[in-house]
Amino acid sequence: MAEPRADAFPADTSRARASGADGRPALVEGLRTYRLIVGMWVRSTMAYRASFLLTTLGNFAATGFDFLTIVLMFSRVTALGGFTLPEVAFLYGTSSTAFGVADLLVGSADRLGRRVRDGTLDTLLLRPAPVLAQVAADRFALRRLGRILQGSLVLGWALARVDVRWTPVNIALVPLMLLSGSALFGAVYVLGAAFQFRTNDASELQNSVTYGGNTMLQYPPGIFGRELVRSVTFVVPLAFVNWLPALHVLGRPDPLGLPAWVDFCSPPVAAACCLLAGLAWRAGLRSYRSTGS
Repeated sequence: MAEPRADAFPADTSRARASGADGRPALVEGLRTYRLIVGMWVRSTMAYRASFLLTTLGNFAATGFDFLTIVLMFSRVTALGGFTLPEVAFLYGTSSTAFGVADLLVGSADRLGRRVRDGTLDTLLLRPAPVLAQVAADRFALRRLGRILQGSLVLGWALARVDVRWTPVNIALVPLMLLSGSALFGAVYVLGAAFQFRTNDASELQNSVTYGGNTMLQYPPGIFGRELVRSVTFVVPLAFVNWLPALHVLGRPDPLGLPAWVDFCSPPVAAACCLLAGLAWRAGLRSYRSTGS
């Protein structure tokens, strides 16, 4: 696929980075910059539609093997960690969909270390547009829709078969955990990118938390050690992506014995993580001193 030229970046996005030259708030300017860059990459992708369809189907099939592994497990057992196949599919669908949305929107942030090493981050700094928006939108991969589609289909199948009493609270928790989970995974991506200002090469560590965390959340928490469950609840709070709210929806006990109200804390935890990620990004960007720093 042909890569858009650097000078294809729309000239009218050259505004002040913190607050637009025309008075726009930083957030509005960032979203505008992100939208323009994403639009550029989408137009580039759709210039080769057959390639886009094939890569999207490939992404769909590759992620589908993860769920196929779970199905094969249940050909030998009737329950996994006390969960039935539809219940595990519910965990899989919520985690995979939330992660897919974050990976689509900000997954490119894991390339920051490469930009720091080769000096191409300086090019982004020269543009008076928010750097985080440029990094997140860089090489926007529309093919990642395949993961979201695959996770959504599994989630739809699980919702139709899981034995749950669908109260208004349980119904509301499903879209809430998808939104909060996407924000949590997005915050982890940004935190990992901020960390790469210091290390210059931490993409593998970041992937172990994002991709590894997504895989872990696809399985019941009861099959993991209590220390691991504690770490993803209180240290890197990925348990709030789907484990805790899903336990409430499915009527399952919490392995850590936390109060019932914790199951509803995904939105504030996601907001706190996004705030922390934003502060870490600003600190990392201020410490950057060009290639070799």
